[in-house]
Amino acid sequence: MTSSFNVQSADGYDQLMGRWSRQLAPLFIDFAGIADGERVLDVGCGTGSLTFALPRAANLSEITAIDFSPVFVAATIKANSDPRIKVQQADACALPFADASFDRALAMLVLHFVPEAGKAVAEMRRVTRPGGVVAAVVWDHYGGMPGMRMVLDVATMLDVNAEQVRSRYCFQPMMRPGEMIQSFAAHGLVDIVQTSLMIRMDYQSFEDFWQPIAAGEGPLGKYVGSLDAGLRAKLDAAVKAAYQAGQSDGPRSFAAVAWACRGVVPGV
Repeated sequence: MTSSFNVQSADGYDQLMGRWSRQLAPLFIDFAGIADGERVLDVGCGTGSLTFALPRAANLSEITAIDFSPVFVAATIKANSDPRIKVQQADACALPFADASFDRALAMLVLHFVPEAGKAVAEMRRVTRPGGVVAAVVWDHYGGMPGMRMVLDVATMLDVNAEQVRSRYCFQPMMRPGEMIQSFAAHGLVDIVQTSLMIRMDYQSFEDFWQPIAAGEGPLGKYVGSLDAGLRAKLDAAVKAAYQAGQSDGPRSFAAVAWACRGVVPGV
């Protein structure tokens, strides 16, 4: 498996997305549902936003966290002090666990970066026991991420190559309405439910918003880092103007909406 997420550093990821995934994690846990004594798998743990929120929500017996990126695995291991939490590098499309090993398999903000996302769903179902729950959540890049769309919409006015970048960003795997429901059903899950989860991304200034992207983090950062100096300067100025919207620099707040889906492994 490959991942389409561009990782520069764990700290850079936290400034770009980790601080927001920590807000999303409790909402996702409430939607996915967990119970005392369960064994839970966190697929694509990143820097541990979901991993470390899980034991605060229930008295779990075991939490296994995996990620494809050694940068994220190292950061999560370093941050961990809970003996119930085990972290390892692994492929979401080829999970190194026996069938029915977990009560729940959860994936937060990861399936849209897995090119063959259906394989990851199939693997999550395989390692979850009959009657257990598989759940995932992904950002709605097309209609639910106005801050990030602002960057790409501005870019398409300056760069003919940005149109392809915007299309790819807006329609990553599992982001179309109903796409996760269809994938969950195709891989044998039942009692499937989908909903939307929303947080707000609050920034103190344009620098707070732009710095991790300018440093090359994530898919937008990868695009920005590919620009020549002249085009990059024009984009920096244009995005700053869009962020400020005719007012002085300072705090801004953007809604951020995610698709969330859960299903049950049949057999009980």
